[in-house]
Amino acid sequence: MSPRADATPDAALHAGARAWVELLRMPALFTVPGDALAGAAAVAARPDSRTLLAVGCSLCLYEAGMALNDWADRDEDAVDRPHRPLPSGRIGSPAALTAAMALTAAGLALAARAGRPALAVAVPLAATVWAYDLALKHTPGGPATMAAARGLDLLLGAAATSGRTREALLPAALLGTHTLAVTAVSRQETRGGSPLAPLAALGTTGLLTLLLTHRRGGPHTTDDTFRTALAAAYAATAARPYLHAALNPSPPLTQRAVAGGIRAMIPLQAALAARSGARTTALLTAALAPVARGLARKVSVT
Repeated sequence: MSPRADATPDAALHAGARAWVELLRMPALFTVPGDALAGAAAVAARPDSRTLLAVGCSLCLYEAGMALNDWADRDEDAVDRPHRPLPSGRIGSPAALTAAMALTAAGLALAARAGRPALAVAVPLAATVWAYDLALKHTPGGPATMAAARGLDLLLGAAATSGRTREALLPAALLGTHTLAVTAVSRQETRGGSPLAPLAALGTTGLLTLLLTHRRGGPHTTDDTFRTALAAAYAATAARPYLHAALNPSPPLTQRAVAGGIRAMIPLQAALAARSGARTTALLTAALAPVARGLARKVSVT
């Protein structure tokens, strides 16, 4: 058998794996664990096995949403993004829908293992993901629905770890606010459009940075410095691409703004954990940022 014939199955396998990496937007996956970790930090609970189950649930539901998103948008992508895995024929539509259903079931199973409080949050989270992709994405309520999903994901970590969510409502609202801004920008990433959405996202980033660095009084501490550094990393990751998109809301710059907003979730989650006093959790979350950034150079997160 010739070397060329030997290489053919390996090449096909590599191409198939690459297609699924693109469909599931693997670099964006690193923005997910920080939700549950920040939720656990908000209720002053140390991450444990139930937190890990919540992280697993979050990862499954996030990837279910990615597969379902492309399945729902397959006709639109055939016009605007024919290189995507479904319109290009590298992955079949039934396979993407099956993956979405299987990942949703796996996520809910992991939440059930974490306990009834976690499942009570995971069920509406899964419903929100499916409602967004199948019905609400292109409606005025789309960005708010996506924001709700991210907020629920943070609450999932709190519920799984401690059985409580009340203390995590404010961090969930802050994360949801950032998500709302990113999603609003993403609605014009294929065709470009008005500078209003990136300008609003830029203002939102500034407001959230101020809230993250606000001190209640008393002497300045090393924890304050640490939280401020993470907040600055968040602002730096999101603000520059937002500004570029506001100055020139072309599709390429808008897509970069969306990618920057997605990557900025990691330092935001880390800053939220630091704001709750969980320095180790914040460091672990922040460590995901360079990994996500490196993979994003190879596979698009949008």
